[in-house]
Amino acid sequence: MSIDIAITTDRSMMTNHHGREFLGFLATGPAICIPESLWMYLCCPKPKTDRFGRPLEAPYGLRKIEAALQDAGFEAHIIDPDHLNRYVDRVKILMIGHHDFFAFGPPSSEWWLITKREPVNRRSFFRLMESEAVRKMKYRGVKIVVGGPAAWQWLWEPELVERWGIDVIVEGEADEIIVDVAQKLLRGEKVPKYISVGAHESPPIDKIPLIKGASVNGLVEIMRGCPRGCKFCSVTLRPLRHIPIERILLEIEVNKRFGVNNVILHSEDVLLYGARGIEINEEALIKLHDAVTKNVENMAWAHASLAAVVYAQRKCRLITKITDIIYSRLDQDYLGVEVGIETGSPRLAKIIMPAKAVPFKAEEWPDIVEEAFAIMHDHRIIPAATFILGFPGEEPDDVIKTIELLERLKRYRSLIVPMLFVPMGTLKSEEGGVVGMKITQEHAEAMRMAFWHTVIWAEDITHNFYMKGLRYGPLKLIIKVFLWYVKRKMRDLEKNFLPKFSDRKLSLRTSESELRYMCKT
Repeated sequence: MSIDIAITTDRSMMTNHHGREFLGFLATGPAICIPESLWMYLCCPKPKTDRFGRPLEAPYGLRKIEAALQDAGFEAHIIDPDHLNRYVDRVKILMIGHHDFFAFGPPSSEWWLITKREPVNRRSFFRLMESEAVRKMKYRGVKIVVGGPAAWQWLWEPELVERWGIDVIVEGEADEIIVDVAQKLLRGEKVPKYISVGAHESPPIDKIPLIKGASVNGLVEIMRGCPRGCKFCSVTLRPLRHIPIERILLEIEVNKRFGVNNVILHSEDVLLYGARGIEINEEALIKLHDAVTKNVENMAWAHASLAAVVYAQRKCRLITKITDIIYSRLDQDYLGVEVGIETGSPRLAKIIMPAKAVPFKAEEWPDIVEEAFAIMHDHRIIPAATFILGFPGEEPDDVIKTIELLERLKRYRSLIVPMLFVPMGTLKSEEGGVVGMKITQEHAEAMRMAFWHTVIWAEDITHNFYMKGLRYGPLKLIIKVFLWYVKRKMRDLEKNFLPKFSDRKLSLRTSESELRYMCKT
């Protein structure tokens, strides 16, 4: 196979998570109770590949880069990391993407700080960069380009940029600019070390390429950007674009050609598809789900906002209408989605995310969150929810309000995961986050409550929804053992550690000793 540009990532990303997207969350933590190899099999099994080492399914972002380069005439292919050694002597550019290169993002950083052990996604990425194939490529003069949602993390690790010989770091939507970068590198021209694609450079819909190969678990984007303007989110800095249904169906057909008959509709807020601002567009959403359910066997949503859930149901019972379409046509009786609680504090919500509750008031945020959870519970929508600790300007009472909200959410089927503030969006220049955040007693209590909420509901979700059938028997057993182990550990913490807990400052950095250890293991 002719190839000039190899596109890859490490095993924590190059996997379909057994067709169960939420299992990917396990890759953000360390292996607990079982060997790391078994842990990686549980959450990140190797994908099927063709005879050239190209994976059947690959991360959607890499598929977009591959498509852009192929459309421009390059011999560019996504290669599974285990097959890179086959192309050491042919590749001229190696492109590597990731959503959390160094585990500085949520929830990897939380697991790392709590357990004092590197998450497996971090260890997996280090193994890739220290692999014989990558080292040989660099020795031959292959140019290495890295990018993706976690491109900013390289700024925190300048020593590793130097150690691994990274030539170009691209942050932002690279659909168009990656072609220019590749052309210049192949011609031997100078390219900036760090390229940040601004909002004004984000490609219009007709410049966003259609994927050529299957995406992991059939993920297909339906819109880009978000109008809510939360200060901690980088997505709000990008212009809002709605992908036409015709283009969505074309990518679904690409996935089906490779045997992937499911779809994950990707957007920062699926319920704002076709919307005018934040005004729900019932017609557009019904048309979207009507068209998609005629072409797939199973579906999920990537993200939805809690305010949109409440508004859609209050306005026209739209959640009922959409789930009726899904459950009546497809072989599924639940719908998975990620949602953001962010905080239980109306005061903080008003400062950090004033439009998150729109069309409702920020002061109503805790009530909106609970109502949305109730609606989802009644319609068998299972949210994986997150909240954020350590916002700039956060006060102890803000965290107490979050704890009170978590108490109100106990009755609703869901997974709730705490995250530590990472400076992004308009708060990118703020101090704090995983670099120097102080964990307080209130933070510890919020984490404890989220832990018990999640492990209790995880048993119900795994048994009754997520892994029904004999084929998931071994995975269910491993998860059951894991949940038993972590519950025992938490009880030990509650007895011996939390009563004596005092405020402490945390920081994540890669020391030379840590680097040597990870590269050896």
